[in-house]
Amino acid sequence: MSEFLSRLAAAPDFRTVVGEFRRQQVSDVARGATFVAALLLAWISLRPFIDLGDAQLRDAATGNETIAYLAFSCLAVLAIGLAMRDNVPGLMTLISPGFIIFGGWIAMSVVLSSDPGTSMRRVVATVLVAAVTASLMLLPKNENELARWFSISALGLLAVCYLGVLIVPHLSIHLASDLQEQQLAGDWRGSFGHKNVAAGMMAMLLFIGVYVVRSGAWISGTAILALSSLFLLNTTGKSSLALCALVLMLSTLTTRIRSLWLRVIIFLTPLVLLNVFSVGTVMSDTLAELVSKLPFDTSFTGRTDVWTFAILALQLRLYTGYGFEAFWGGSEMRNLPEGMEWTATAAHSHNGYLDTALGIGLPGLVLLIVVLVIAPLRNFHIADRSGNDGNLTTLLLRIWLFGLYLSSLESFFLDRADPLWFTFLMAVFGLHYLARYRLKA
Repeated sequence: MSEFLSRLAAAPDFRTVVGEFRRQQVSDVARGATFVAALLLAWISLRPFIDLGDAQLRDAATGNETIAYLAFSCLAVLAIGLAMRDNVPGLMTLISPGFIIFGGWIAMSVVLSSDPGTSMRRVVATVLVAAVTASLMLLPKNENELARWFSISALGLLAVCYLGVLIVPHLSIHLASDLQEQQLAGDWRGSFGHKNVAAGMMAMLLFIGVYVVRSGAWISGTAILALSSLFLLNTTGKSSLALCALVLMLSTLTTRIRSLWLRVIIFLTPLVLLNVFSVGTVMSDTLAELVSKLPFDTSFTGRTDVWTFAILALQLRLYTGYGFEAFWGGSEMRNLPEGMEWTATAAHSHNGYLDTALGIGLPGLVLLIVVLVIAPLRNFHIADRSGNDGNLTTLLLRIWLFGLYLSSLESFFLDRADPLWFTFLMAVFGLHYLARYRLKA
């Protein structure tokens, strides 16, 4: 018997099978590790738990960019390499007119930028993040793998956030001693730099929790749901909480509606209203008067002042903008007029659409709407009608829709490795692939 086994082991076919099996195991581990590592890097970052009372915070963050570039460069090479093993056709579908024209316009905005050096550095980081997110959604071989990897990543982030609140609360909760926004004292922010980012991420984790539960992993899915919901409540992120409920309602409603145009109306009407009754109020006195009569705070926590300043600045460079992510904190923020000195400390306009126009002009905003609003909605409809109408499609729809709505009150579009942007972009690419390929069970 032993002689027979030794001969069998020596057979070329047997050695080939064993070698292939081992290579497959290594590949499976590499795919899963890359997926989880990329998510945790984007979600937690290389510098979590920042001290908001540190006056040198901005200088330290600048020095940290180099390490982030290197990390995402390595992840981009690894993720693309793994995706190309079996999914070259999927990657090739990204070479489309929409993405090419949008990318070309961004490149032109770098050339015309008021600060070309800053724009170039930031566009490189954004391209690296886009390469990673585009590849990640092609790494899982089936939905079970994807659900498991999402579960591990979500629980990892939640563990880090809760440990931060328990062990280093002064770095995980807003304090009255923070240099800015002392009124947020007591609001949880976890490993993130602001409670609004934490609230948005917890809402997205809640969607992932629902997906994991529906995929059959009851224990981990329920844990994600419970922990993310509790953290979301402690951030007191009213906008994220309200938008989360709205997205859950609309995504459930759309399962009963098959018409593309009805879906367009249902999904995009809230987006239009959010922008009209927010940024629109500083452009029209009539709208401002109408909104002032609504039975809730219509100051949007002081955002109207920064919207007014941003719109005035946009009018000076309406068609080209100030360059890719070159406005806030750039040279244009020097020698500010009297009464506007406070804007020197602003990081963004609290509206992703307005910030896009400030960076790459109105034509760039139109292209962004085509690529990130219209195309994903069409991709969702195609995926849903072609048989990919399962839990994953619903998850990606919810993340995408939530990101669109939240960008009316926050700003993360094209913002390099911002955790909200990273997760939103994964949903955009995921819907792109589901509209073209059938999902494996």
